[in-house]
Amino acid sequence: MAKADLEKQPFDVAGMFDDVGKNYDITNTILSFGQDKVWRRKTRERLNLKPGQKVLDLAAGTAVSTVELTKSGAWCVACDFSQGMLEAGKDREVPKVVGDAMHLPFADETFDAVTISYGLRNIHDFRQGLREMARVTKPGGLLVVNEFSTPVVPVFSTIYKEYLMRALPAIAKLVSSNGPAYEYLAESIRAWPDQRELANEINANGWSDCGWQNLTFGIVAMHAATKPQ
Repeated sequence: MAKADLEKQPFDVAGMFDDVGKNYDITNTILSFGQDKVWRRKTRERLNLKPGQKVLDLAAGTAVSTVELTKSGAWCVACDFSQGMLEAGKDREVPKVVGDAMHLPFADETFDAVTISYGLRNIHDFRQGLREMARVTKPGGLLVVNEFSTPVVPVFSTIYKEYLMRALPAIAKLVSSNGPAYEYLAESIRAWPDQRELANEINANGWSDCGWQNLTFGIVAMHAATKPQ
């Protein structure tokens, strides 16, 4: 079983996601009770993209998030370390690139915005990943990070933690092609920094003015920051 000590070996993580690609989208919808669609829409609205802008959707998986971003009229590319995940989204007509978030295959100052949803904690060195995202973003460009976070309502937080450690892996075993991957997911969420801690990390690694918006009582936090001019 994969353990979330945050010392992730990159190819182990890539292999794990290769295995879950086939049923990834439906599994996420079931496990989030349909909230994943709302979270994707809110990400697009927060970016406030314009036609002609270039956007990097990092850890894009099956590119379902990239398709949502293209509704803005911007040019969006899906990038993921897992070739299997991108292959699972092969019918989605957006550009797809296999790439390591710590060594992005793009030139400096290429993108007007970068987004990463539920993938930052899977980067072997997420701080280096943040710096790479800043490198490929134009000065004044926007970063949006969606990550599972710390619920802000105490009673709900207790229920949510029980769901993470008990119900989520059990449900995943029924609907996913790789149940242990979702045990890793639950553990990694519990080990991840809270909203303020993550904002501080983002500001310390190439970005500024990071704030956040809690979604669904803080199950997810949407952090937004800008690259200094």
